Amino acid sequence: MQGGRTIRRIVSASIAALVIAYAGQPLAVADIDNAALSNDANGIDWPAYGRTFSEQRFSPLDQINRRNVSKLSLAWSMELPEWNVSSAPVEADGVIYIAVGFSVIHAVDAVSGKQLWTYDPQIAPEKMHFAWGIRGLAFWKDKVIAGVQDGRLFALDAKSGKLLWETLTTEPGDNRYITGAPRVFNGKVIVGQGGADFGHVRGYVTTYDIDTGKLLWRWYIVPDDPSKGFENKAMEMAAKTWKGQWWKFGGGGTAWNAMTYDPELNRVYIGTGNGGPWNAKLRSPGGGDNLFLCSVVALDADTGEYVWHYQTSPGESWDFTSTMDIVMATIPVDGKLRKVLLHAPKNGFFYVLDRATGKLISAEKLGKVTWAKSIDMASGRPIENPGVRYEDGEALMWPGSGGVHNWQPMSFSPDTGLTYVPVHEMPGYYNDQGFDPKTYDMDRDGPMGLKAFNDDIPKSAGSSSLIAWNPATQKKAWEVPLSGATNGGVMSTHGGLVFQGQADGKFVARDDQTGALLWSTDMGVGTQAPPITYSVGGKQYVSILAGWAGGQMLLGSLSAQHGWVGREHPRRLLTYVLDGSAVLPPSPPPSQPMPVDDPSFKVDPARSAKGARLYQKCLICHGAGAVAGGFAPDLRASGVPLSADAFAAVLAGGLSSRGMPAFPELTAQDQTALRHYIRERARYKPSFTEQIGALWHFLMLSLKMKLKAWGWI
Repeated sequence: MQGGRTIRRIVSASIAALVIAYAGQPLAVADIDNAALSNDANGIDWPAYGRTFSEQRFSPLDQINRRNVSKLSLAWSMELPEWNVSSAPVEADGVIYIAVGFSVIHAVDAVSGKQLWTYDPQIAPEKMHFAWGIRGLAFWKDKVIAGVQDGRLFALDAKSGKLLWETLTTEPGDNRYITGAPRVFNGKVIVGQGGADFGHVRGYVTTYDIDTGKLLWRWYIVPDDPSKGFENKAMEMAAKTWKGQWWKFGGGGTAWNAMTYDPELNRVYIGTGNGGPWNAKLRSPGGGDNLFLCSVVALDADTGEYVWHYQTSPGESWDFTSTMDIVMATIPVDGKLRKVLLHAPKNGFFYVLDRATGKLISAEKLGKVTWAKSIDMASGRPIENPGVRYEDGEALMWPGSGGVHNWQPMSFSPDTGLTYVPVHEMPGYYNDQGFDPKTYDMDRDGPMGLKAFNDDIPKSAGSSSLIAWNPATQKKAWEVPLSGATNGGVMSTHGGLVFQGQADGKFVARDDQTGALLWSTDMGVGTQAPPITYSVGGKQYVSILAGWAGGQMLLGSLSAQHGWVGREHPRRLLTYVLDGSAVLPPSPPPSQPMPVDDPSFKVDPARSAKGARLYQKCLICHGAGAVAGGFAPDLRASGVPLSADAFAAVLAGGLSSRGMPAFPELTAQDQTALRHYIRERARYKPSFTEQIGALWHFLMLSLKMKLKAWGWI
């Protein structure tokens, strides 16, 4: 029966491709529903963010394999005008659907690369949220579903791109925004938001009817003011783990990425985010685990009722979100096959959880981790090292807020039993000196409750690699060092291959058993996006979005080292096939911006210091220390800040076509302070004494942390 169905799917896909080619209109014949999304054995389509409900990002296709991958070459390419393409495509019946920039949706013929339709939800300039675009979309029967940064969720007709419905998932004027891919199941769509880093946000997830957009149920992640009562018993339980008046800050916990539906148990597993503010001493003075921050939470898919939770970072204070992939798999545990969840959150541990109960099966360090010694198997809690909660005002530890594994998705192969994880190693420096819970004001003092780090981040501050991890043994099978600090998401296949787009502009395939490089091609630009694979007319294709943008671009020189510049280098959808004959369009060589200056401009140190504080509004796009990571222009090299009038016009009006929001709240004095800061950074060349002093400070702080961990002080 399965073979017959596969043949019918191939024939249907071939017919669809012909109709698209000759009529110019896609024919969505895929029956993408629970049955299709539960079927890990059928690799014809890639209809969901993680391909199927399992979120394994593994394809059973093997036409492209270890023996012939050297013949893989470009089938076609499509240049894109949108500024951010750090997104995962989906494919159904020969049509690729991508969400890029501010959730602009493109439908593209998977064989020819012909654009079939485009839909732009038209986000208002004041709702633009920094350098983050949308990371994915969903497909259900005849609908394409995506979210927008302004909080809207919408559904389109897959054949025509016509808007079917849209609804606002947030509240007018709040700090929530959507960047993650929604998930679909049982005729429902579920979505969460980001925003806990920007103040006064209480996280929640919501499900809607997929045909009408009607709200079905909502589940809050952290409790509100107890005097108002509780939405359910879970919130009443959670409130007991908080202290003070946390609700005045929102609490955080936003679920901006990972959500996995389990069709066998009819549950949804939610990966929750960091606290708001990060600093638990301010958020919840007196301690407490602060449920359900940084947790995997199981909810009944029909009602949203709480089932169980596992918290990876109790009382979190470091942005150690658990919003990374939650992958369902069956692996051997103590000699027996066990249905588990695989989870590698930011905190650096790789967790294996029982899918039915949430009980911890095992947890081990995936990379360099100094904030905790290990995970106590009896309690499931981390055994923290002394000093990591910056008890003395500051702490240096691994990992930092970027985590060991971030949002770039990993892949589990049932063939090898290995999980392929894009990881990086970067420390975190936390300093809350001068902050007092009695006087802390989130609007005045900043939403994180920590001192801002204004310096450039050198390219030597971080490294990255691809790790093949055995979840059954909790040991590393192999590791391949990569260029830069962050690289793209991963896909594995039955052909024995692991595909990944890299920050250095290479798209590669590696042997899934050894990590050996088997194929590499130049994309003309680096990427953070994950690839997909599918089959049309009996041919296997591989597609990936390439372009340099996204939240990982804020790390100054660490991000800028590859030489990708948003306005100079392309954003494109690339598709490969065996013996493809297309030619990649030319791309400018990597380049580094050169600061410009006006010698007559005299920098006022006081104004520059004020500008440094205000620059926190600009950092995510324009980079730490005013060193652009490649997404937005480097302000040190821009002529705009040299002109007071031009600078004021851009700040007041924004540049919506380029993804820049307006900042009308900045006064003339604020604008002047920013100009002084930018000029100071353009001229800044650290002296030998400053470099040695900074290095000495961090060496001494690192030594102090180690001595505390060893119990010597």
